[in-house]
Amino acid sequence: MRTTAFSSGAQAWASPAIVGALTCSALGAALGKSLFATVGPEGVTALRLGFSALLLIVIARPWRKGPQRALPIAIIGFGVSLGLMNILIYQAFARLPLGIAAAVEVTGPLLVALAHSRRPLDFLWLATAASGLLFLLPLRTENDLDPVGLLFAAGAAACWACYILFGKKISPLGPARAVSLGMAVAAMFGVPFGVYNAGASLLGWQILAIGLLVALLSSAIPYMLEMFAFRRLSPSALGILLSAAPAISAVMGALLLNERLSNQQMLSIVLIMVGSAGCAIFSRKTAA
Repeated sequence: MRTTAFSSGAQAWASPAIVGALTCSALGAALGKSLFATVGPEGVTALRLGFSALLLIVIARPWRKGPQRALPIAIIGFGVSLGLMNILIYQAFARLPLGIAAAVEVTGPLLVALAHSRRPLDFLWLATAASGLLFLLPLRTENDLDPVGLLFAAGAAACWACYILFGKKISPLGPARAVSLGMAVAAMFGVPFGVYNAGASLLGWQILAIGLLVALLSSAIPYMLEMFAFRRLSPSALGILLSAAPAISAVMGALLLNERLSNQQMLSIVLIMVGSAGCAIFSRKTAA
């Protein structure tokens, strides 16, 4: 009886855990963006990847022998995808509002979910998200979004898609070992890249302290919350909740960075979120 009650209680906390993970990630992105004037997006990337790798290695202890092994090339591909995704999305954050960059980035997993689909209904969700992206293109004078920033966000979306594909290949390692090893690979080239561009400005104790907080909010805390929730929620429920990421990022950008979106840009975010949520609910490939 106690076990059943505990299980029901844990189930009830699963959805708030995902919302908490998304909120922490958006808060970490906003906090990181506040450092751009001092160390640039490259420096923030170095701080996030470096501290995240250390934190996740301590949490996951990937040196412990697992039940199965993955090919080293797949681990490297996973880590490179993760590192490039971080580098590109922070370059996008430097040029775009958080909600816009997050909305473009989330199309990567959406395309992976729909890649092998042939059902007309699934193409509806793709068309919905694509129409949202079309509204973001600087084709009209009132849409003043930086086209270079949009390209960086699109690159981050492509890297997220690769991250998912490589993640399937190394899934026998288990999520904890896979993510910690991938983050270690990402830090190997992301940290030197950031240090080269930011230089000694990274060494101030206040910068390091904020960088550690960014890593906690952006990686360590969301990781632990997601691992708790993933085991208790269906794929469709997860997809619906995760599709809210752009909206939460937009709210954090407005509250903490005074970022204001036009009605057209907000409509774009909503359309992309609807496409992602619809895919999660109805696509047969999502569960796989």
